[in-house]
Parts: sequence; C-alpha cells; structure tokens
Amino acid sequence: MPFWKQEHFSTALLTDLYQLTMACAYWKSGMFSKEAVFQMIFRKNPFGGGFSIACGLENLVHLIETFAFSESDIEYLSRLTGSDSKAIFPSEFLTYLKNLKFTCDLEAIPEGTVVFPNEPLLRMTGPIIECQLLETALLNFMNFETLIATKAARLCLAAGADPVIEFGLRRAQGMDGGVTASRAAFVGGCAGTSNVLAGKIYGIPVKGTHAHSWVMAFDSELQAFSAYAEALPNNCVFLVDTYNTLNGVQHAIEIGKSLRARGQKLLGIRLDSGDLAYFSIEARKLLDAAGFHDASILASNDLDENIITSLKNQGAKINIWGVGTRLVTAYDQPALGGVYKLSAIRDPAAHWEYKLKLSEQTVKISTPGIHQVRRFEKNGEFIGDVIYDVSLPRPKEFMAVDPLDFTRRKAMPADARGEDLLVPAFRKGKRVYDLPPIEAIQKRTNEQLAKFHPGIKRFINPHQYPVGLEPSLHELKTKLILEAREMKTGAEREANA
Repeated sequence: MPFWKQEHFSTALLTDLYQLTMACAYWKSGMFSKEAVFQMIFRKNPFGGGFSIACGLENLVHLIETFAFSESDIEYLSRLTGSDSKAIFPSEFLTYLKNLKFTCDLEAIPEGTVVFPNEPLLRMTGPIIECQLLETALLNFMNFETLIATKAARLCLAAGADPVIEFGLRRAQGMDGGVTASRAAFVGGCAGTSNVLAGKIYGIPVKGTHAHSWVMAFDSELQAFSAYAEALPNNCVFLVDTYNTLNGVQHAIEIGKSLRARGQKLLGIRLDSGDLAYFSIEARKLLDAAGFHDASILASNDLDENIITSLKNQGAKINIWGVGTRLVTAYDQPALGGVYKLSAIRDPAAHWEYKLKLSEQTVKISTPGIHQVRRFEKNGEFIGDVIYDVSLPRPKEFMAVDPLDFTRRKAMPADARGEDLLVPAFRKGKRVYDLPPIEAIQKRTNEQLAKFHPGIKRFINPHQYPVGLEPSLHELKTKLILEAREMKTGAEREANA
C-alpha cells in the first residue's frame, strides 16, 4: 500500500534510525535535559553557480506543527531488535517518545532569499533530543527544495522575460518529489507547471494542451488539430512536430483561422524535437505571414539554462520554455549537500559550551556558536554578508573574514544598510512566523536576484559574493581549532608513549 494511504501515516518516522538510537542514548544517559544549538549550512553553490535560493521552510513548518509519534509508530519501534534479537528501545523510552512535544526555537532564512555557502539557513535551539530527531526531515526538505528552486532561478535568468513552465512530473523522483519540485520551481521563478496536483495544493498556475498521442490517434494531423479545437477552443497550443514540423505549423495556422472566425484564438504552437532554433525562426515567419503575430512559440525537449542561452544566442524565436527532466531532477547535480551540525550545548540556564567538528579538510570544519547572518546593501545593491555570533558583543563595525582564507577580508561601509536574514519561526514550540503566499515568495526571489551584481548570476565562472565570519567569531573558531588539534596531538603522544 502506498505510504500516503497508510491509515496511521505520520511524519515522525521520516528519519534515519541513528537519530532514534542517539535519542535513546541521550535519554538513558540523562543528557535529554541538555539544550543544544544545531545549524544547517551547505558548503558549495550547486551547478557551479554563484548563488542559491532558500526553499523548503513551509513544508518544514507543517511537519514541525504535526510532529508526534502515533500509536502505530510506537508499536513499530517496539518490534525493532538488536544483534541479540532483543528490543532496541526500552518501553519506557517509547513512552517518552509517545508523549514528546516540540518545544524548540527555530530561526530561519525566509524562502526566496538568495543564500550562499557557510550561511546558516536554519538555527534550531532546544532540548538536544528534539533537535536531533528533526535533523533528517529538515535536511530532506531544505536540501531538495533549495536545489530545485536554484535550478529554476537559473533557467529563468537564461530565459529573461520569457516565461518558463515546469513540465517534469513524469520524470520526477516519485510522487512527493514531483509535487515538491513543482512548488520549488515556482519559488525559483517558473510561471506555471503541468502538475495538476501541485496546482491544487499550492495554487500554482497549471498549463498544458496535448501530446503526440493525440495527433497519432487520428488519420491526419489536420483532423487531430481540428478535433482538439472543437473540444477546447480556449486552450489551443498545437504540438506540431509529430510528422513534419513545418507542415504541422501550416496545419496549426489553418485551424487557427477557423478559430479566429469563431471569435477564438490560436494561442501558439509547441516544438519538441529537431533544430529548435531553425524551426522556431521558420515557424515565426509562417505565423506572422498568416497574421498570427501574437501566437506564442513554446519549446521543450531536455532544455536547461545552457541550452536556452545557446538558443537565444542563435536568434531562436521561442518565447515560452517548457523544462522538465533537467529541472525537477536537478539533472547535472542531484543533491545540494547541506549539513546540520551541533554548534553549542549547555545544561539548562547555564553558559553555552561551543562545539566544532574538526576535519583534515578545511571546508568541513564546522563553525561553533549561535549564528546570525547580516546582509549589507548600498545604492540598491547587496555588497556582502557577515556571519556573526548573537551571544558575543555586537560589533560596531562589521567585517567579513573569508572562512577558507583569513587573509581575505571585506569591511562593510558604515553607511551601508544591514539586515539580519534569520527570522524567528518557532518560539518554545509555537509558530510565530506567518507563512507568506507562494506568489510573495516568488516575488522575493526576483527582487533578491535583482539586487545582486550580474557577475554573481553568471553561469560560467561566476563572481564570488563576499561572505565571511565576523572577526571575533573567526578568532573564536581558530582558538577552538587549535585547542582541538592540541588535544588530538596529546592523545596521540599518550598512545605512542
């Protein structure tokens, strides 16, 4: 039976087993009362690009608001066994899970915000068990939707003023992947989707006419177009490449004339194969000669931002772009790679003890602390972001220290306007954030992108937007790295003594 039809379906088990085994170990060791700070970041912009688009918060909010272990969840967990064939989880712990309620604080960067590597998209503060149990679902939502929204934004940048329609449901990674991708694609800038379920759920405009099979079901292409026009005279975009593309355009024109005589309109044609630049130019000539100057030419067929750019450079006369597989599957980069790291821990009401993950790879060393991101704007353009610690003294002047090269620093002008990006979403388990309509999120994406230098938005060798740690946070991180390395060296000396 499909998971969404399960009678007692809940999302509390949308997690990895090790989150539950760690939660059990926290509970058994008495650490469940500890408070923790976890933060989600990603380390590299996808697709070789210069930016990303934050997405996924709305679905995460809904998951948190319904987070609870059902009776059937508890019953299932009670049947899991370890290597000795005995239950992994004590019944007392399962009772604890059954009564568990979300009580954390959550800060998040609003969807549609342009974001960059090393910036926290989310900051979770609260009981360590709760923070831990939400890790997998949180990353699942934010990683995928941010990836797809970013891909959509790149496609829309390539298309310019032309609308991009998402056509990818049939090639998406499962039902949920298809619906979620349609939402994220709209956040990234797409004008609509072919996905009717996503249209219903999220209020996204739905678009589409007919497939090749419609044409093939008739004795001739002309009959197929005529029958479609009779059935749906207000939705006529004809797919013209089933047999011969330019003949198909002529047939569309013939039916278009009959539509016009009845007070209806030929909305356009769709090209789905062949030399799209050549056929669009020739089709435009035929349409214009017949008086259909406002009929659109829509193109599909494994498009991406690089192909769209190339077609535009070739003078293609396409003015609507249907993008499917390479959008919803993030074809050239299948994962964002965001991570969720513990950065501070304490006993209730005590001082925070900052934590960092050490690595031989500099890029994988986590940043300790409780972070906020401040974005600076001058003369209508964003000029740099500074990651600072909210528990350290607030700096009078902000400077960004590159986390991978401390010699690279950028001082933010005193007259630049600053804005903190992380905003409260939950306080002590209660939502305090009003979810904006999806149209407002898409508008934010467009407004954000408009304020960045064009070099950031290049597809090839984009300019690196300045993002860095505030100097006191950088110094704290360096101090903890040195202490951790000294501890490691000391342990190695003891082991070899």
